[in-house]
Amino acid sequence: MDITVVGEGAVLAAPDVLRLHAGVEVRRASAAESFTAVRSAAARLAEALARAGIAAEDVRTVELSLGPEYEAYPKVGAYRAAQGVEVIVRDLTRADHVIDTVAGVGEEARLNGVAFEVSDPSGFLREARARAFRDAAAKAAHYAELAGRPLGRVVSVSEEIKGGGPQPLRLAAAAAESGASISPGRQTLTVTVQLGYDFA
Repeated sequence: MDITVVGEGAVLAAPDVLRLHAGVEVRRASAAESFTAVRSAAARLAEALARAGIAAEDVRTVELSLGPEYEAYPKVGAYRAAQGVEVIVRDLTRADHVIDTVAGVGEEARLNGVAFEVSDPSGFLREARARAFRDAAAKAAHYAELAGRPLGRVVSVSEEIKGGGPQPLRLAAAAAESGASISPGRQTLTVTVQLGYDFA
């Protein structure tokens, strides 16, 4: 192998799935009271999500905690209990409704962030991979030309895939017109390929 080159290909993909991190949190005088209260609030949250059309398999518990909060150590001021869930929203037109549903559970409700993703990136990655390969091949041809030698066959291929952060997709006016408070933007999917060539 006489030439090693790296090519990069990137495509923009519109996310179609929302992962909502939410939950409930309470503080009570005793650990038992706190735990009972948070389990009750978590049950209300689960019922509300079900009524909002979220399938049971799209709700996953990601946090369950119970512990003291100190006024001045070792004096305990209260016991904090929390239960968190990750909710997968597969219809982004209902995202605001689901978020409102969580907030409507009551003062125990917590919203801890959102993440957007592309449910099936294979088609986008295929295009990014083709762009990366073309980029690397063009570089190899140029190096061979500069070296004054004919380019031979590809003898090695390796790749790396990266998912970039979201980029704004909607214009503010479009978001205002739709009444949506959140925007999925677009996600950059990048493939980096390393090609090894022999000289002919």
